[in-house]
Amino acid sequence: MRAPPWCHARVLRLGLLCTALATAHLHAMAATVPADFSERLDSLWNFSDPAQSEQRFRQELQRHPAGSREALETTTQIARTQSLRRLFREADATLDAIAPFVSDGPARVRVRYFLERGRTLNSADKAAQAVPLFLDAIRVADRSPGAEFYHVDALHMLGIAASKAEQLDWNQRALTMAEASADKRTRERWGASLNHNIGWTYFDRANPTTALVYWKKALALREAMDDAHALHVARWTLARGYRELGRLDEAETIQRLLAAQTEQANAPDAYVYEELAELAAARGDTVRAGDSRGATGRQEFA
Repeated sequence: MRAPPWCHARVLRLGLLCTALATAHLHAMAATVPADFSERLDSLWNFSDPAQSEQRFRQELQRHPAGSREALETTTQIARTQSLRRLFREADATLDAIAPFVSDGPARVRVRYFLERGRTLNSADKAAQAVPLFLDAIRVADRSPGAEFYHVDALHMLGIAASKAEQLDWNQRALTMAEASADKRTRERWGASLNHNIGWTYFDRANPTTALVYWKKALALREAMDDAHALHVARWTLARGYRELGRLDEAETIQRLLAAQTEQANAPDAYVYEELAELAAARGDTVRAGDSRGATGRQEFA
């Protein structure tokens, strides 16, 4: 069975697990920067519906004077809604419009501008061109009190865009910074995503035992957060690891729980049923395996 698209860091950054930015207070060091605006701006995101998010950001944009820090930062997120829909030309045009104001703008604007320039290129399969922009984001964030959340974001993006030989190192650096953070949002949001991503890296390297260590950490963090979809993904992923290790009873218990939850919500997920089919096949039950594989025609998680 192929893994769901949200299993991998490259797609994760396109909007699935990073589909929900948690809303807690930023680090106390941010007193010199109106960091609460960045956090409030992030709370407008609905990563499962970038078009809706764009409308929210455009409404927010109307509340601020042209050229203000708030207007410039909001514009970076409008560009992100466009790149998530693969509207790369539009995203570039949106960022071009604020480019003349970025170099003299506040550090937070510069960090987020570099992040979105890089993300647009990475999503357009131009990862090599994106890497220097993420390095620029790190350079600026490193000298900007209150930008730790976005510093980790840039490290995380290098864990996606850098060469395969370097990706794990960048993700580990990001995780180290996130786990050491005094900022709850940075610690929980990025801790969960990075543990998830690093786990899949080890899984892809045929090391499911180590992958499970990271996935258990990710699940514990997701359980403390208000994000039902991310928690669903974390549980599915842990069960996938159990199946790989032959722990079929544990895997099936989780997948049947997920199946019941999604059926109750009238939103059955194909990947849950595919996993139940794989579990049945692993037990030699070809009848149940065939029934489960045909349970739903959906190919992607909603």
